[in-house]
Amino acid sequence: MIMLRGLLSATIDISCLKQSNTIIWRGKSTLEMNNKFKLPARYGAGEKSVWVEYIQLAADYKPAVNLGQGFPDYHAPEHVTKALSEIPVGDNPLLNQYTRGFGHPRLVQNLAKIYSPLIGRELDPFNEILVTSGAYEALFSAILGHVEEGDEVIVIEPFFDCYDFMIRSAGGTPKFIALKPKSTGGQLTSADWILNEQELSSLFNSRTKMLILNTPHNPLGKVFTAQELETIANLCKKHNVLCLSDEVYEWMVYESNKHIRIAAMPGMWERTITIGSAGKTFSVTGWKTGWAYGPANLMKNLQVVHQNCVYTCCTPVQEAVARSFEFELARINTPECYFVSLAKELISKRDYLVKVLRENGFNPTVPDGGYFIVADWSSLAKKIDLTSETDKYKDYRFTKKFAKEAGVLTIPPSAFYSEEHKHLGENFARFCFIKKDENLSLTEKLLKEWNAKK
Repeated sequence: MIMLRGLLSATIDISCLKQSNTIIWRGKSTLEMNNKFKLPARYGAGEKSVWVEYIQLAADYKPAVNLGQGFPDYHAPEHVTKALSEIPVGDNPLLNQYTRGFGHPRLVQNLAKIYSPLIGRELDPFNEILVTSGAYEALFSAILGHVEEGDEVIVIEPFFDCYDFMIRSAGGTPKFIALKPKSTGGQLTSADWILNEQELSSLFNSRTKMLILNTPHNPLGKVFTAQELETIANLCKKHNVLCLSDEVYEWMVYESNKHIRIAAMPGMWERTITIGSAGKTFSVTGWKTGWAYGPANLMKNLQVVHQNCVYTCCTPVQEAVARSFEFELARINTPECYFVSLAKELISKRDYLVKVLRENGFNPTVPDGGYFIVADWSSLAKKIDLTSETDKYKDYRFTKKFAKEAGVLTIPPSAFYSEEHKHLGENFARFCFIKKDENLSLTEKLLKEWNAKK
């Protein structure tokens, strides 16, 4: 018996002949084998996402405060977690088994009750709503279900990083347009970040299949106005383009601002797919349950992708989300309703972190929605030596060095821009403020200590 050990470094053929008990093996070089089994080109070079990289950074350096990833570090409403704890041991054993593939009946019916009055039309829960494995999968099913080879998709920057990857995986070509601040000096709000209408209009052509809208916006917190949405809607109608509206932060809108659902605007229902999230709605991001709603003919494409990918989502979680909606429907539009109280709870956290950042050398953009703050750190450049960090972009170097020195983890916004526009995010860092008050206070302490050393 002959055994071969090690790797072959040359392009050669090896035959190991065996009669009766003999193995016959013919192999190619490692290089040739790697070429055959390499990552398909549609997935790029297999780069780590910013989330994989920064979760590992947190594990390696253990910063005292994690204001990077967007999730609360405190409990969800009691009725939400209680619902989930009761279901697996309850009277109905079928709630631990597969449910309807396109969405648990109780959940899609409650989603129809929530959204029908908000969009001004009666939603068909079984044909116009799809429950997905997080809003992430809703985006995946919408993009893969509608974008074909050669199609173009307009993406507003900064954008949630998976948009680009999903479009390219479907064979499409993303066309980017950046929100830019009206001015670079003084105090900014997210409303100051705007699109150039002429530039936006120039991106539409016969190949344009879809525009992706995100409002309230991550990471800027921009809540698109009726006028801005009307501009987008008119272009979509003029060029017969789909609108994929990512509205996962829909309940987190502050003070005088109002979230407007583009699907409810004249002539937009028939060309809009809207994305929502239980994780954001009920502060349970780990439940990974989302949904999409839209006209049945558009939703059919999502159903085809979903049934051949995920097929069905977790039954107990869907049941718990359904019960949570019922609880909130019973007190809808009251101050106690979580859809109202969440934004009121977050506004004090937002204002506190904005104050802390300003006092410590950052220039934050005050968000009108969502739970992120994008803050310009360029005035701190002379206080921090980034030469030990080797990343290509300044915001990566800053956020990594800052996490190591100050003990506060943030996210580099250039991750949310296309390659040609990454420079637009390099002077910023993204902070998440849906955190315990004591951790926001600790952030203030750490920033003051860091500044005192400089």
